Amino acid sequence: MRFELFVAARYLRAKRRQAVIGVITGISIAGVAAGVASLIVALAINNGFRQDLQDRLLGSTSHVSLLRIQSDGIRNWRPLMDALVKTPHVVAVAPAIYEQVLISRGPRARGAVLKGMVPAYERKVSRLLNSVNIGSAAALEESSPPAPLVTGNGSDKPVDPSPSSLEGVQERLAAMPPIVLGKDMADNLGATAGSVVLVTSPQGELTPYGMVPKYLRFRVTGIFNSGFYDYDSSWAFTRLSDAQHLFGEDDVVAVLEFKVDDIYKAGEVARMLEQAAGPGFMATNWMEQNKAIFRALRLERVVTFITIGLIVFVAGLNILISLTMMVMEKTKDIAVLMSMGTRKAQVRWMFIAQGVLIGVIGTAVGLVLGYAMAWAGAHYHLISLAPEVYSIDYVPFAPRPMDGLLVALVAIGVSFIATMYPSWSAARILPAEALRYE
Repeated sequence: MRFELFVAARYLRAKRRQAVIGVITGISIAGVAAGVASLIVALAINNGFRQDLQDRLLGSTSHVSLLRIQSDGIRNWRPLMDALVKTPHVVAVAPAIYEQVLISRGPRARGAVLKGMVPAYERKVSRLLNSVNIGSAAALEESSPPAPLVTGNGSDKPVDPSPSSLEGVQERLAAMPPIVLGKDMADNLGATAGSVVLVTSPQGELTPYGMVPKYLRFRVTGIFNSGFYDYDSSWAFTRLSDAQHLFGEDDVVAVLEFKVDDIYKAGEVARMLEQAAGPGFMATNWMEQNKAIFRALRLERVVTFITIGLIVFVAGLNILISLTMMVMEKTKDIAVLMSMGTRKAQVRWMFIAQGVLIGVIGTAVGLVLGYAMAWAGAHYHLISLAPEVYSIDYVPFAPRPMDGLLVALVAIGVSFIATMYPSWSAARILPAEALRYE
């Protein structure tokens, strides 16, 4: 062991008459440990929110969306799909049509986004249909013609004559187009698998009585639970042909959705798709659509690091105080060592090593505590949240080794800086002055 490190380690083990210095040293170690553990937990929460939000978004939506500008939709979507799926980095493509609708069941009603799609394609770009845990999404396969459309005005209501026989009821239910609802929407409507809901489209028809809305009864065949409140409370799925029929569209889709092999190349792929599709098309990607959310999370990460890092700064001040008191206490010892030939640089390194030892011990303890708490939070979901506020029902923890390395470097760096003044003061001690009256 180096001479300076040996003396520094010996000074850390304070004698009984130096109990005050020992207490301050212990407080310094605890302060560093608390700051490091708090930073690890806070960064794990921030990274957990970002990662969980990104996974849920990418599992529920496409990576790139191609839209038609100033048009009623994409009409030649089948040959366009066949051509664009060959674009580099494109894994899959799916057609879809979206519209805001009103879904009601008895006196209960809920605004929703109704998405018409083809399940065989949809499952390749999104995981929402795979999260159906009540009923099934198999009925969404295109196998039957659209049901007759009902129109009405503010005074009349769609008529649903009830057959007298059980077979007639079952036939009428089977003839209704299928729909899959989100869990929270189904709970609000009081619907379950087998229920009948009324979907009202704002795309009305012009009649002698004015503009009247379109109504169509759907049979709930499944309920999905993605764990993402925004989708579970406001999204519904039906067959592409039924959605086109309800919205009064021909064989038209509103968007082509793409999945790419590298999510961080979505912007580059979007530009290539725009060029390949030709004039009149616009492509957006998941990073552009959620730019504000991820920017807020990055800002929160920086603010969290700065505010909680002040704990490490306070611990650094404790180290400075502890070493300053140690220099005052050990003045005579330092003078004796210098009179025996110890160089000033060696004296400086004694106290630098002492401060760094405090930082290293505190950092090691803090890393163990921080990662243990983050692991427990991630494994047991210890902190619950209101999903209608935070979109998820628990606080996610996702600790990263890189965060631990960054925090450790900052903590040890602060500890090192805190040793500068005490070590400089110790090196300036004059042996003759310190031992004059001994």
